[in-house]
Amino acid sequence: MDFSKGSKVALKWAVDNLLDKEDTLFIIHVKSSEGNESRNLLWSSTGSPLIPYTELCDLEVTVVGKIYWGDARDKLCEAVGGLKLDCLIMGSRGLGNIQRIVLGSVSSHVIANATCPVTIIKDPNVHGF
Repeated sequence: MDFSKGSKVALKWAVDNLLDKEDTLFIIHVKSSEGNESRNLLWSSTGSPLIPYTELCDLEVTVVGKIYWGDARDKLCEAVGGLKLDCLIMGSRGLGNIQRIVLGSVSSHVIANATCPVTIIKDPNVHGF
């Protein structure tokens, strides 16, 4: 969850289509490792502790967050194994072919390297989808 429109669409899709009562929903956020050196030393390898989102208890599932620092491609793949995820739902930023080649695609890397099924949810309002 990077709070982009694409990640919000993916979260809504997961809640509407995937979750069952008593499931656990992990909301994963990856931040750049630049900045606070002490935090980077403390949490760089494992990410933050799990953060309970009790305000979302009306979903009838357990919702927890976890923050990682570093490269999103690598940290998302690490999270799959570390959290023992059954699946990963990601939003698409809607990059064009040229932008994807120049910037790289987090979703392409995760699809190729994650050890669980990955579903990419595209925003239906983005041109070309």
